[in-house]
Amino acid sequence: MGTLFRRLAAVSCFVLVGCYHANIETGRAAGSQRIEKEWANGFLWGLVPPDPITAQETTKTCTDGVSKVETQHSFLNGLVGAVTLGIYTPIDITVTCAAK
Repeated sequence: MGTLFRRLAAVSCFVLVGCYHANIETGRAAGSQRIEKEWANGFLWGLVPPDPITAQETTKTCTDGVSKVETQHSFLNGLVGAVTLGIYTPIDITVTCAAK
């Protein structure tokens, strides 16, 4: 019974610390400029989301608009979330500017 429980606990840790990746594409060609917000601070399993990348920040950097927005929970982000029991759940956000 103890060995089964340990194996189940180990498998559960790997499943719960999975990666998440979402893309939003506008259909415009990607340029070389990017806005990256690594380890954006989220809390309570994502119920309190990180601060967004503002429209002012985006229009200042991406003068020709946006090509793609990506959000991602990397393995390390998930591991930190698991270690803190979901209290701190960081996420990586990347905005790719459109080409001219």
